[in-house]
Amino acid sequence: MSNINISEATIALIDSLKSTTGAFGLAGTGSEYKIVTEMFLYKFFNDKFGYEAKRDQIYGERLSKAEKWDAEYDKFTEEEVEDLFSYLPASVPLLKPEHTLSHLYNSATKGDFSTILDATLVDIASLNADTFSVTTSGKSKVNIFFPLTTFVTDTQKRDEFAKSLMRNVASFNFEDVFDEKYDFFSRIFEHLLKGFNNAGGGKYAEYYTPRAIAQVMARLLVGDNSDLRGITCYDPSAGTGTLLMALAHQIGEDRCSIFSQDISEKSSEMLRLNLILNNFAASLPNVVQGNTLTEPSHKENNGTLKKFDFIVSNPPFKLDFPEYRDTLASDTIRFWAGVPNSVKKVDPMKPKMAIYTCFIQHVLNSLKTTGKAAIVIPTGFITSKSGVEKRILQRIVDEKWVYGVVSMPSNVFATTGTNVSVIFFDKSASSDKVILIDASKLGEEYKEGNNQKRRLRDFEIDKIVNTFQNKETVDDFSVSVTYDEIKEKGYSLSAGQYFDIKIDYVDITEEEFNKRMSNYKSTLVQQFEESHRLEKEILEQLGNLSFNSQIGKE
Repeated sequence: MSNINISEATIALIDSLKSTTGAFGLAGTGSEYKIVTEMFLYKFFNDKFGYEAKRDQIYGERLSKAEKWDAEYDKFTEEEVEDLFSYLPASVPLLKPEHTLSHLYNSATKGDFSTILDATLVDIASLNADTFSVTTSGKSKVNIFFPLTTFVTDTQKRDEFAKSLMRNVASFNFEDVFDEKYDFFSRIFEHLLKGFNNAGGGKYAEYYTPRAIAQVMARLLVGDNSDLRGITCYDPSAGTGTLLMALAHQIGEDRCSIFSQDISEKSSEMLRLNLILNNFAASLPNVVQGNTLTEPSHKENNGTLKKFDFIVSNPPFKLDFPEYRDTLASDTIRFWAGVPNSVKKVDPMKPKMAIYTCFIQHVLNSLKTTGKAAIVIPTGFITSKSGVEKRILQRIVDEKWVYGVVSMPSNVFATTGTNVSVIFFDKSASSDKVILIDASKLGEEYKEGNNQKRRLRDFEIDKIVNTFQNKETVDDFSVSVTYDEIKEKGYSLSAGQYFDIKIDYVDITEEEFNKRMSNYKSTLVQQFEESHRLEKEILEQLGNLSFNSQIGKE
């Protein structure tokens, strides 16, 4: 099957599962994404187990020669099942004969099928808990599967719901996609996220960094270095793992391990799916659900923050956190630049505290002395004149940690109109200059729903990467500056402040010159007259005002 057909078939599977949730009144609910992703993963597990079992040196031939491998597997004794488990790679999901899709499908005619399906999913989760669970910051394990049919409130409809889900997955075979790589799964994963809209709170893009931005960050951090081995990658605000997947792909899937933390339960579940699809199940024990700022979970044996080779992050920009603001502020070693001041009144719709500044400090504290990082930040940060932001700017320049900034086009993120930049750090302080790029004019416009957005095209990504790596100075696009020059500009990291001011001279006739000057004068006269009229009107209205001693008296 061609890549296009595989992709279309996989997307059709996702859409059929979403259609079923809609038919049973669950579209747009917090349970929709759980149902779709869990059934998607169950089918993936079923086919992955069969795929690997048929390749096993001991039992593979027996299963491969059978007309249907799962029917033959049903004949295995308990001892043979345990023996097969012992031979399979550690990252392969384990299924007993009664867990397979065909066994379940054949049970659909039995009464209370919804209970059978739910019990099977829970049993699979328990069997695979050591490999496929993620943990919370409190060290609790979060299993991969939970009962699904209980989301349907009408108990009389649960059996039909369970059967419908089984019909959705029965007609698809994942074996055609197991050899696919990052580029394939990143597009499938994006489609999976997009369809959930507001399900479970928030839109998909709150958990997703555009692939183009992720590519730029990964390529600029790693470059063409093919000698990397045993690399640790970390994201303290991981979301669904878009940045981590791009970074790991750039390094090489077999050369790195992944560490993450995110406060969102939904994000952590989607990240787990992303890791499994991209063959990073071995890193699942390093996925933590919890508050990175108050309970950073990745630590060394002595209790200090674990240090990483590469860190990527797209943290929340503004989020009010008065309940633990003082706790963070008291840790002056970790938050050396300070913590944003508390707000008197929290408005969830208009948060004011610049929480991203805390994440920047956490990232810098979590880098090895030779480590590199890239963080998405609001563009306003790079010209900050005061507060926590200015203190961070001063230190990253004085210590020569910052080595590049790329200011992105507006509206590249689906959830914010805020202009964003990506700032790059190198803890080894090995650069003598900083490359500043203004990519704000790049990108093509497109519509997403009712919103007008922009996205970087492949050749524009290449332009950014090549300019950055070569530290080229390009008119009105990029400039390479020394750290002393940055200090002279008040620690500004905005490329535009270093561009040469150019005056364009245009050849015109004396007649054209006089005509233009006449138009300019005429326009100014009209504006002055309007200004005088408004000034007179305001003064007259002020003159008509008088004191009324009766106002406020009963």
